[in-house]
Amino acid sequence: MKKDFLKNISKKVIKKISLLGFLIGLFLSVVFYTFFSPNYYPQTTNSEIVIRNGEVFKSTIKKLYRRKIIPSKSNFYFLAKLLNAERNIKAGYYKIPNGLSYFELLRFLINGQPEPSILITIPEGIWQHDVAKLFKRELNLNVEKFLQLSKNKSFIKSLGLNVRNLEGYLLPDTYYFKLKNSERNVIKKLVNETLSFFNSERRKQIKKMGLTIHQVLTLASIVDGETNNPNEFKKIAGVYLNRLKRGMKLQADPTIQYLIRNRKKHNKIYFKDLEKDSPYNTYLYKGLPPSPINNPGKEAILSVIYPEKNNFLYFVADGNGNHKFSKTYSEHLKNVRAYRKARRKK
Repeated sequence: MKKDFLKNISKKVIKKISLLGFLIGLFLSVVFYTFFSPNYYPQTTNSEIVIRNGEVFKSTIKKLYRRKIIPSKSNFYFLAKLLNAERNIKAGYYKIPNGLSYFELLRFLINGQPEPSILITIPEGIWQHDVAKLFKRELNLNVEKFLQLSKNKSFIKSLGLNVRNLEGYLLPDTYYFKLKNSERNVIKKLVNETLSFFNSERRKQIKKMGLTIHQVLTLASIVDGETNNPNEFKKIAGVYLNRLKRGMKLQADPTIQYLIRNRKKHNKIYFKDLEKDSPYNTYLYKGLPPSPINNPGKEAILSVIYPEKNNFLYFVADGNGNHKFSKTYSEHLKNVRAYRKARRKK
């Protein structure tokens, strides 16, 4: 009896041990399959991502997921937290080889050397020819080729756009660029950033306003050219939208400055400049000019999509870097006289 009892106990123990072993084996198999098996993305060339200095790790994960380099954000985040690796990833410009497992990808981002790159800031409201000069200075790109590509119909069409010129479509921001680069790749990157900025929510709002992305960029470029104070963007956008609704001429100085941009003193506008016969002359022609007059920044673009609702129709500089707004022309004239008086005193 005692032997049978011990025999039954040993069988139960063996079964439990076997079950435990099976579960451990199953768990290890799942772990190995999840974290150590290769993940393939659809591109035939190495996928590229940029990791910025101080970038939140979850933002990097989103980039990897959007480019289909990883199939799961949570799995990659779990592994990084488990290995305490999220703070050890280096900033830079990476070409991610295809077929890396989560573990290999994490090791690649920690130990792998990013390609030589440079951080370049594109100022808001910058003209196209100045963008070309900026990349000539920073990456030794060819100014003429850069500007030619900006007007090349077939190249513009390949970017998914139907415009005459890419002025307005090179989104100002701070970017990492590979040191060995081309005019084509730089322009493509900036245009893609611009188009990505218009997410579904913003596109819905633009449609609701009865505008197009091209018109938004055009008005945003005027707003960006009007002031250096972003706090005024939404108010100025509201003024111009009010004028457009009423069929009034915009009478925007930045559009005149655009026409005389090759003149040394392009900030100085003369009465004869207001008579220049051009569709960009908003003192002569109603409505928006045919295309953006510079490359507006994100805040200027958002100010047009989500403008301040006001009843202002006019504004003029106050002499201190801001503007005075008015609802009537007579009130506007008072503000103009006050500005001229203040300027004479200075």
